[in-house]
Amino acid sequence: MPTILRNVPRVPQDLINAYTPLDSATVYEAAGPAGAMDHTVRPIAWGQRACGNALTVRCHPGDNLMLHAAIAVAQPGDMIVADVGGLQDAGYWGEITTVAALARGVVGLVINGGIRDRAAIVERRFPIWSAGVCMRATVKRTAGDLNVPVVVGGVTVHPGDLVLADDDGVVVVAREKLAEVLDKARAREAKEAAVMQLLEQGQLTLDVLGFRDMLEELGVRL
Repeated sequence: MPTILRNVPRVPQDLINAYTPLDSATVYEAAGPAGAMDHTVRPIAWGQRACGNALTVRCHPGDNLMLHAAIAVAQPGDMIVADVGGLQDAGYWGEITTVAALARGVVGLVINGGIRDRAAIVERRFPIWSAGVCMRATVKRTAGDLNVPVVVGGVTVHPGDLVLADDDGVVVVAREKLAEVLDKARAREAKEAAVMQLLEQGQLTLDVLGFRDMLEELGVRL
């Protein structure tokens, strides 16, 4: 039997707003490696960014019926995270689903399968991170699950987690750790800004970051 959950916790909008300007790499460093999706989930266009509440969906391989169901229950600020079993040889998402999702306030899609109508989707400025692009059609025959834990890009995503994605990839932050990770990410940003200032003045990364001592311990003296 399919599992369909509607009343699940959501990421507060103020936290989504706070995370939105951060880079995925910064959040990854603050949160730890468990939330970083692997290289198989890539942006379909450079320069796109998205941050939102995870609306998770599990589809049967080759079947996109549950993506239409996800759009139907989506709320503004949702980021759809779809597990389609990693099958890339089908376009689960296209321009039609993009138009429908935009009208519902969906901020982006993360999917471990293929999409199609790439040019039209990019023109409509709907951000997607996918495992590939494929024109082949899907069927609509099989029920799946909504708002259940899914695994995409090697990361377990729970409904109500925060999803942040940019040119570097996709990072997921568990809802219960949002405040802690945000503080660490902001501190890292401030630290990196100070490092950049020193580097712009001509100092070396070896000295600013303490790598010279590491090299000397390894027998490398410059």
